[in-house]
Amino acid sequence: MSGSAGKTARERLIVGLDVGDRRRAEAIVETLGDAVLWYKIGYQLAFADGLPLVRELSRAGKRVFLDLKLHDISNTVAKGVESALGQGAAMLTVHAYPYVMAAAVGAARGSEATLLGVTVLTSLDNADLDASGYRMGVADLVDLRARQARDAGMGGIVAAPTDAAALRQVIGSDLALVTPGVRPAGSAAGDQKRIATPAEALAAGASHLVVGRPIVAAEDPKRAAEAILSEMAGALAASG
Repeated sequence: MSGSAGKTARERLIVGLDVGDRRRAEAIVETLGDAVLWYKIGYQLAFADGLPLVRELSRAGKRVFLDLKLHDISNTVAKGVESALGQGAAMLTVHAYPYVMAAAVGAARGSEATLLGVTVLTSLDNADLDASGYRMGVADLVDLRARQARDAGMGGIVAAPTDAAALRQVIGSDLALVTPGVRPAGSAAGDQKRIATPAEALAAGASHLVVGRPIVAAEDPKRAAEAILSEMAGALAASG
């Protein structure tokens, strides 16, 4: 599932089920119906009895991006990857540390799932990195992590849409480049600091866009999703 060549807007949009109630998540999926193919399950839903949805959604023909950002000793990461992929996850995140990615790639060998390395969280800026003890800024750390993910044999990376254009030059055209922090024009940024509109993210080279609150918190989630898909389709058509 890497790369983006030939993929439609529906194959590129990932709706973040950023809710703390499994029944609410199931209701959103039912409301969105055939309009949406991909769903992201992160900590909030996973820890609210949402993990069984990975298998259920997969069996229903949906694709699940399990965003747990694994980071632990190598053996624990490997076993976690094996379990997650066994549930049917089509995408899975690990933090883009070389030893973590090596363990994940080894555990996923033979699977069709896409492993994604998380470079730098979209909620962080240079001041945050400095406070955490890093000796480089966001741009340099993202570049380093992207190169390490490419060299580790990962299926792609997760990065802010504002970093996408530069990262395409690093990872090439075949790897997935998944971008959270995507907000339709006029939407609130929330806790994201490096954001872009759907059209901007695609133009920069993103293969998949993660959109959560602008859809799931909308008065009419399906209408919100369809509006984003329409913007994405227009951007894809314009890019030729």
